[in-house]
Parts: sequence; C-alpha cells; structure tokens
Amino acid sequence: MDRLIFATNNKHKLKEVSDMLTGVFDIVGLNELNFFEDIPETSDTLQGNALIKAEYIYKKFGCNCFADDTGLEVVALDGAPGVYSARYAGDPTNSGKNIDKLLLALKNQANRKARFRTVIALILNGERHIFEGVITGTIAEDRLGFFGFGYDSVFVPDGYDKTFAQMSEDEKNKISHRGQAVTKLVDFLRNNI
Repeated sequence: MDRLIFATNNKHKLKEVSDMLTGVFDIVGLNELNFFEDIPETSDTLQGNALIKAEYIYKKFGCNCFADDTGLEVVALDGAPGVYSARYAGDPTNSGKNIDKLLLALKNQANRKARFRTVIALILNGERHIFEGVITGTIAEDRLGFFGFGYDSVFVPDGYDKTFAQMSEDEKNKISHRGQAVTKLVDFLRNNI
C-alpha cells in the first residue's frame, strides 16, 4: 500500500479520512512523524491555507502529502466564521467556545442557512491538485448529538432532521463536505498511482 502523509495533527480528522481510505492507502498523520509544530495558516482562503500546509510538509519530508482546510460559512453572518472557523472564539482553538459564539451571533436570527466547505490540496510528485466538497444545511438552535467534532452538533444538513453529531460516522462520511472532497481525492489517486 502506498503511504500518503495527511498534514494534520487533528486526530478526529485523521480517523475520519483514514477510515475512508482503509485498504487503499496507508495514511500517516503528522504525529506519527513526530511533527507537532503549528504550520501558520496565513491565507484568507481555504484553498490557500490547504496549499500552505501541504507545501510545507512536502518540502520538509519530501513525501507525497495532502492537507485540508474546512470552514463553516453562515449566510446571516456574511460567510463567517469561514476560514477562521477553528479559531472563531480566539486562541487556543476551542470547539465549545466556537459554538457558543456562533449560537449567540445567531440568537433571534430567522435565517440560519449555512454550508460546510472543505478544500483538499494534494501534492503528488511535486504537482498540486485541488479537491473541494460542499454541503448545505442550517444551524440548529442548540447542540444535538454526541458524535463528530467541531460544529457537528449544531449543523443539520439539508434533507435531514438531525445534526452531523447525531449521525453515525459512516452516515456522515457519505454526505459530508470532507467526505465529498476525500472521495474526489481517492478517485484521483486510484487513477494516477
């Protein structure tokens, strides 16, 4: 099996993506490489940040790798928190505080439409490739469910009556923004390696 570095130390993301690639690729996270530095995400776009991380790791380790950046974009908040989703409530990152801030910002707001967007940047043999996944939905008024991570407990995808945090991992991965982007990544890799 080919080895591919996923430029993340986020154990939830690593598990989610590894589960989707089981038997296809050996996914290695940054912690397995004893790399614990924070790679500065200085771009104001998801694609820019994904590329920064992938290029940094590719140059450092000389191995094929990919990185992602994900944002929750809320219509009533003019697309916020967007590229700043992980640090919406400030540093250090804290999902609970991020959700508190989001729910407060949407208090008494009729329009709760939102979308999750993931951009994956792959560097394969020195060439850049970009994959994107998007899912639309609404923000619940309270946290619901115990699974997932990040904003999963308040995001209800269109066509469903439950949050990502109320879904099994398999159910979520079949429809999620990250699942879509990873599926495109896997299809590309199967046809090019």
